[in-house]
Amino acid sequence: MTLPIYTYGQPVLRKVAEDIQPDYPGLQQLIDDMWETLAASEGIGLAAPQIGRSIRLVVIDLDAIADDMPQYKGFRQAFINPHILETDDSQTSSSEEGCLSLPAIHERVERPTRIHVRWQDEQFVEHDEWIDDYLARVMQHEFDHLDGHMFIDRISPLRKQLIKSKLRALLQGRYRCSYKTKPLPKK
Repeated sequence: MTLPIYTYGQPVLRKVAEDIQPDYPGLQQLIDDMWETLAASEGIGLAAPQIGRSIRLVVIDLDAIADDMPQYKGFRQAFINPHILETDDSQTSSSEEGCLSLPAIHERVERPTRIHVRWQDEQFVEHDEWIDDYLARVMQHEFDHLDGHMFIDRISPLRKQLIKSKLRALLQGRYRCSYKTKPLPKK
């Protein structure tokens, strides 16, 4: 089932998400629904808070960018209880980011190119590894959602001021996008 994506202003997007256990109710169906929602929105990553669940669950599908980055051909992974343990700040890169919860907003974000991550897969097998390059960026972006952050928190105050009217429009539900959303209720 395709789920609505919560947009900027929804309180769940600013909460720190909780770790889950293997007996989390309906987990496999939720993961399947997240894959379907991600495909319908033509995104590459989706965190559970973006569909209204304050749990540490992310799905990432980089197959769509395989024409430009062949190393990600067939890459499709669910991350349960992911945590960034450390970042290697010795090398960073700046790249434009967008977010399904922030339709029509794109900004350059500086991030480390290498991170140390621990997570569990769908069988709750634990993984602990260093991740590099574009996947590291996507993981940082998605895992930020699990800590109540969004990419706009990582841009300069000047850039944030320049997009203030776009953010206000999102809060007021004045935006268009091609996928189902759940904006902040109007008062």
